[in-house]
Amino acid sequence: MESQRQRGSKKALLWIVMASLVLALTACGGASGKEGKKRVVKIGYLPITHAVPLYVEDSLEEQGYENFELELVKFGSWPDLADALNTGRIDGASMLVTLAMRAKEQGIDLKAVALGHRDGNVLVVAPDINQVSDLQGKNFAIPHKFSTHNILLYQMLEQAGMKYEDVNAIETAPAEMPAALSEGRIAGYVVAEPFGAIAVDMGKGKVLYQSDEIWQDSVDCALVLRGEFINKERAVAAEFVKNYLIGGERAELKDDYTKEVSTKYMQVDQNVLDLSLQWIKYDDLKLNQEPYEKLAEYLVKMGLSENPPTYEQFVDNSFIDEAK
Repeated sequence: MESQRQRGSKKALLWIVMASLVLALTACGGASGKEGKKRVVKIGYLPITHAVPLYVEDSLEEQGYENFELELVKFGSWPDLADALNTGRIDGASMLVTLAMRAKEQGIDLKAVALGHRDGNVLVVAPDINQVSDLQGKNFAIPHKFSTHNILLYQMLEQAGMKYEDVNAIETAPAEMPAALSEGRIAGYVVAEPFGAIAVDMGKGKVLYQSDEIWQDSVDCALVLRGEFINKERAVAAEFVKNYLIGGERAELKDDYTKEVSTKYMQVDQNVLDLSLQWIKYDDLKLNQEPYEKLAEYLVKMGLSENPPTYEQFVDNSFIDEAK
């Protein structure tokens, strides 16, 4: 018969084996299944045409991404989106680059890793406005004073020999702008698409200038990621950005697929979407130094920023360079 000492030794050995098995299973993810779960990357957006590459990337996820799952988080305003990004409730966003620059200036670790689009902003005016001087003393709507749209208004007036104070720039929710123009409450506006195209399609407004006629290669929306996300999960961030660029290339086709995908994320009539897509570009989404520095220069000139982040501090093109 086994002695009590032998039985105790066997029990101890059994416990050691069981503990080792549990540790092994946990390490490889077999018991908890945690390793089998992909990282959910949360990206904020507003339902605008400037975020179409993001919509397309999300639709392409059916093909399966290796390291992550994409969750798009819809917001109703830029301040709400910026707050979610700055406090870490989302990992990144397609957003007004100027708001991200302001957050960076205030100490939030953010990086712009790609553009949201190129061109595609229009300065829309009432039918009776034929030249910039006709806007003298009138209301002109912008989505946010800290936006490229506001800078485009400033530049348009400057190039026409007028002062910014010659018009009454008022912050207005983008969705309200076409109605405000139609009702005569404003004489014009500049904002992200598709809101410019809405007034033009209704016949209540006309394009006075395209953004590239005012400022070639203007910088508006960008894909911005939290520095913490990049530093801790670079492989995930790299795969996400790579597929975002694929989404941009696919969006640039502006075909039926792109339009069908877009309407899942924003409510827009087909005619309006078609017109909006004519004005905007999604290829070559690299944020270059010269247009960025011009943007920073105007932020200072207009008194919107005292010390905007430098190009080196804020822009990270390494993901785009690696994807080539």
